Amino acid sequence: MPLDPFFRERLRTHRRYLAKKAWTELTARFRPAKPAPAASASATKAKPLTPRERHRRAALNWDRMELRTAGIPGPDMETTEHTVPVDGYPDVRIRVYRPASAPTPAPTCLVIGGGAFRIGGIDYPTADASCRRRADRSGVVLVAVGYSLAPEHRYPTQVEQVHAAWVWLHAHAAELGLDPDRIGLNGASAGGCLAASLTLMNRDRGTRQATLQILEVPVTDLTGRWIDLRATYALGVPAFIALRELRSVARTYLGDRSRAREQYASPMRAASHAGLPPAVVLTAEYDPLRRDGATYAAKLRDAGVDASATRYLGVTHDTPLYVGALPAARRWEDDVVAALRRI
Repeated sequence: MPLDPFFRERLRTHRRYLAKKAWTELTARFRPAKPAPAASASATKAKPLTPRERHRRAALNWDRMELRTAGIPGPDMETTEHTVPVDGYPDVRIRVYRPASAPTPAPTCLVIGGGAFRIGGIDYPTADASCRRRADRSGVVLVAVGYSLAPEHRYPTQVEQVHAAWVWLHAHAAELGLDPDRIGLNGASAGGCLAASLTLMNRDRGTRQATLQILEVPVTDLTGRWIDLRATYALGVPAFIALRELRSVARTYLGDRSRAREQYASPMRAASHAGLPPAVVLTAEYDPLRRDGATYAAKLRDAGVDASATRYLGVTHDTPLYVGALPAARRWEDDVVAALRRI
């Protein structure tokens, strides 16, 4: 199906961004290193932002704008925050969204957001609004995990943090008014990778398993084995630019890209997918990760796991953001809400 008209201008902007980034990285190799500036009194007053800090600030501003122009704000509801200790790794912050319609004890879903492992978080406006809308519509308590970002914190920090949050949630279910027999998982993009990895870790460590996993546009193999460049070709993005970006994500998260062969980094590569929870996998036609999601669902089925895979036509990786402007995004959210009600 042709790309939805909503995405055409956004595609032009994205192509310019990728081309500029590729050119900057290429020319940086040939520029002489600049000498460190001399310290001055004014420098101590306002320390300049690093390139990564500028990128994260720009990403947050973009997120605010997208919610304002093409999203839907979430309703008011009770929220609480907790800090969960993680043995050997930084503590992780979680936010609990309890809709007024939630029973006691309530079905619950641990939500792991995306952002290529290096941007995003539970304070991003679209992430917060999404949790509020989905909790309100489903009657399910959502618990968002604010895992640490790469490259300051690399794999397996994030997997260990979400596992610690999962264990903590079960241990404190009674005091939070949650039903420990009805706790599911939802992960999007990089968060889909972490959610799938968490189900493997739960199985291997004998931790209580999720009742359902909902994976939205997940990356499941960081070696790039299942990247579908036909999707980027259809968008007019050259293959070398797309591959450069995807490899950059893996390198930032893993440090050593050879670790992509490990099952908790790339859940597709697990020796067995038996004993994992039922899965609902959602992918987009114009997304190079579409095979990551579809093939992972097939792996689960081959292992005897109840798994469905749905591809939304004419849309891109970040479709769920645009519920205020895009019918396909509203249908996507309808399907996620229906899946949440199955928990």
